[in-house]
Amino acid sequence: MYKLLICFIAGIGAGLGTGFAGMSAAAVISPMLITFLGLPAYEAVGIALASDVLASAVSAYTYGKNRNLDIRNGLIMMAAVLLFTLFGSWAASLVPNAAMGNFSVFMTLLLGIKFIVKPVMTTKESMGAVSVRKRVIQSAASGTVVGFICGFIGAGGGMMMLLLLTSVLGYELKTAVGTSVFIMTFTALTGSVSHFAIGGFPDVVCLVCCILSTLLWARVAALFANKASAVTLNRATGVVLAILGTAVLAVNYLK
Repeated sequence: MYKLLICFIAGIGAGLGTGFAGMSAAAVISPMLITFLGLPAYEAVGIALASDVLASAVSAYTYGKNRNLDIRNGLIMMAAVLLFTLFGSWAASLVPNAAMGNFSVFMTLLLGIKFIVKPVMTTKESMGAVSVRKRVIQSAASGTVVGFICGFIGAGGGMMMLLLLTSVLGYELKTAVGTSVFIMTFTALTGSVSHFAIGGFPDVVCLVCCILSTLLWARVAALFANKASAVTLNRATGVVLAILGTAVLAVNYLK
């Protein structure tokens, strides 16, 4: 019962983060499973990535259905992310380990505060004013940066994509989140398959419970996000990210 409760709570945080902000479930589920259930870190990350797949897919479907998804540039960004994640992982093997474990957690907290203090009020009209060529170049460059840092540090992909999509590429928030979860669907699938292939199949109870809980709450968050106004969505996203960032920092402190 305790195991189910921890997995369900972890899924709530991960699902809300995914549906509202395209956040990776690994930022919430992994520290919860490691701290409270004593799972090995590699197994916990594999479960978190597997939970990301369906949650991100159903979120992407919801955003796409509401025309808040840029598939073409998302595919370009995703290709760059996958390629340079491998390159970043190779580069990381050549240098001493750095103390970057809390990178994505701090980014989650700071990005949450940013959405509350300075909301993204870009419109789809202003997005459409950007030339196709410029958007393609921006997408490839952003994917390169996200992929390399994710491979090098091992964290922060969802939050970095959201930051770049809103601040650098000038996406309005709903389209940024929709595109982010679209990309995360495939990156999480690749990561989870590789984790299970290398480390073996994880705890079935934890896996199923985390997947179902994350999927449920991601769907709820995505439905709310697509119906909310820009101001409401910015505030809700900011609050969710700030709470999750603070909670995960507290969980990491307990380790």
